Amino acid sequence: MADQQAKLSEQEMKAYRVQGFTCTNCAAIFENNVKGLAGVEDAKVNFGASKVYVKGNTTIEELEKAGAFENLKIRDEKEQKVKHEPFWKQKENIKVYISAILLIISWFLGERYGEEHILPTIGFAASILIGGYSLFIKGLKNLSRLQFDMNTLMTIAILGAAIIGEWGEGATVVILFAISEALERYSMDKARQSIESLMDIAPKEALIRRGNEEMMVHVEDIQVGDIMIVKPGQKLAMDGVVIKGTSTLNQAAITGESVPVTKTVDNEVFAGTLNEEGLLEVKVTKRVEDTTLSKIIHLVEEAQAERAPSQAFVDKFAKYYTPAIVILALLIAVIPPLFGGDWSEWVYQGLAVLVVGCPCALVVSTPVAVVTAIGNAAKNGVLIKGGIYLEEAGHLKAIAFDKTGTLTKGFPAVTDIRTFGGNQNELLLITAAIEKGSQHPLASAIMRKAEENGLKFNDASVDDFQSITGKGVKAKVNNQMYYVGSPNLFEELHGSIEHDKKQTIAEMQTQGKTVMVLGTEKELLSFIAVADEMRESSKEVIGKLNNIGIETVMLTGDNQRTATAIGKQVGVTDIKADLLPEDKLNFIKELRGKHQNVAMVGDGVNDAPALAASTVGVAMGGAGTDTALETADIALMSDDLRKLPYTIRLSRKALAIIKQNITFSLAIKAVALLLVMPGWLTLWIAIFADMGATLLVTLNSLRLLKVKE
Repeated sequence: MADQQAKLSEQEMKAYRVQGFTCTNCAAIFENNVKGLAGVEDAKVNFGASKVYVKGNTTIEELEKAGAFENLKIRDEKEQKVKHEPFWKQKENIKVYISAILLIISWFLGERYGEEHILPTIGFAASILIGGYSLFIKGLKNLSRLQFDMNTLMTIAILGAAIIGEWGEGATVVILFAISEALERYSMDKARQSIESLMDIAPKEALIRRGNEEMMVHVEDIQVGDIMIVKPGQKLAMDGVVIKGTSTLNQAAITGESVPVTKTVDNEVFAGTLNEEGLLEVKVTKRVEDTTLSKIIHLVEEAQAERAPSQAFVDKFAKYYTPAIVILALLIAVIPPLFGGDWSEWVYQGLAVLVVGCPCALVVSTPVAVVTAIGNAAKNGVLIKGGIYLEEAGHLKAIAFDKTGTLTKGFPAVTDIRTFGGNQNELLLITAAIEKGSQHPLASAIMRKAEENGLKFNDASVDDFQSITGKGVKAKVNNQMYYVGSPNLFEELHGSIEHDKKQTIAEMQTQGKTVMVLGTEKELLSFIAVADEMRESSKEVIGKLNNIGIETVMLTGDNQRTATAIGKQVGVTDIKADLLPEDKLNFIKELRGKHQNVAMVGDGVNDAPALAASTVGVAMGGAGTDTALETADIALMSDDLRKLPYTIRLSRKALAIIKQNITFSLAIKAVALLLVMPGWLTLWIAIFADMGATLLVTLNSLRLLKVKE
């Protein structure tokens, strides 16, 4: 409920894109600054997506003032992305070059005249001021408010070093800090690029025909019902339905499928897909903010605001850790000198502890990995709706598959018809007329067969139609009551089924076919066998999952014999048949009791309860159904099961990288702090320990971009 309210209030807020975030801490300070602006009722920052949501009235100028401490640039959410300057040309980096040159000159002067000489001291001081003035402004402001973050700790350490005469080390720390901040900014931008690239997929304008006139129209001004003309080699700007023409479309941007798909009249097409060869006329069905691509971008960005469980632990840890480090540094600087130690030496050690104590590497260890993994998945046609589901998918022990439409193509076809003393076409017509009112997936197969045979089943009069839950249907056709359903229905109705007919049913079921029976209260009239074609990828995918130690279970409403035949064919480790929708739900709960971490894979429509009950609900074919996008925790945008092993591999890699990052961040701090005991900790080592760790965890997280299908 709280989540729904949060999303509701977010929709009322105006969104802006932010450029220049480097750490979660800066994002939190910026959020507080924006909340303090006149006219702003509330504000919420999404660090992963680099966005700020503002409720109330404010301007971009005011927001940039609130972000001036980090030199943040703000633009309207819908505004085109500004061209990034090359990394080496960015303004923030120019001061680093000047500061570094001054530092090198001062070193040489120190070598020539001695470190105590006024010339090197002036050089080091100038280097400190140029490279660190923005750091000092932030640090001193925070110190005045008693906020101990990275900037505060670094400011105290650098000014302290200058006070005790360590000008050279102070200047070196400033340079190393500035370099690492620039590299951190670069690597965070790299991590976010996967989402930025999603935004650039669809064109910003399209050729529209209104009446007899053709014109280029910006996507914001395109209306539902407009006719969009898409030439070969062009990308679609909007979602719609083809009303004229045939072509192949490359849908990789949406579904991750590299093989182009043929589209013709009445087929649904998506914004961001590439028209390869034919001229298409498309009737626009959604406004720009409602297109599948917009939904994907929105869900990916929201996913990055969802905190992963390990992130919650890290944030809680950092909250107590930073003040503890400040107290520890103070004790190291003060207590030994009181017992005869050298003040200068121990104050220096205390300052070094402050630098080591910056929790940057730890705080950034999880979000960078989550942002990178979710972005990579989105580019490959897999929508992961939050860090929590990314982590959960990595812990999975069992996956349950709905059979129809997931392991199979979901288009059942009639394979055999056996009649007992009646006219085959007449009995098929009666069955199709009754099944017309049924919601059962097999009903469509029987109706298709009747149409192929040219039977006019729509003209038959059907009365008193009634569904018999989980077993079949009954209705009067031409004043005669007929039953259509599973053999079990007729076992109950007639008490038993003759031996030879039972054998025929068993034979068909052993071949993986589902048998529908037509009969009256007294006799059986015909058997109709229906089979659903297996997806080509099912066997390969189940094999891969079994190999990585995941239990695979097939859930189906089919009878045990049919289910066993299909289950053996596909290679699942367990088969559950004769299930009603509520049985699927109960089985998922049972499986969770046994394994804790269980995924359910379905089409997101009739499987919604089971998807919701699993640890991770995975929906197939998300590009076609809004329900799948809404109900599932992970949506495979194409109807391709092969995306599933890739998703699990990516999640496991992300989990491993998050663990590596947290362990490494804490270990490097612990080692550096142990160097205090023999007095070996220098500001140099401290800055390398802190900044080196931050860079390494960021670069380690970027390895997730390399995970391929």
